[in-house]
Amino acid sequence: MIKVYSRNNCTQCKMTKRLLVQQNMAFEEINLDENPEARAYVKELGYSSAPVVVSGDVHFSGFRPDALKKLK
Repeated sequence: MIKVYSRNNCTQCKMTKRLLVQQNMAFEEINLDENPEARAYVKELGYSSAPVVVSGDVHFSGFRPDALKKLK
């Protein structure tokens, strides 16, 4: 399962989710503004900006169409 850690009013987050929907890829969205535990997890992974995409052992930050398409 793909998890997208996003923030409110985040353009790159919206673009990431839009691309996943267009590619018919199932994902779970976790809002970092509303979930302190998720925010701590993302920081443990080494990221300080959203979105953060996690799928198994693969994780990355930002709007990355190339990386998103590889998750299929």
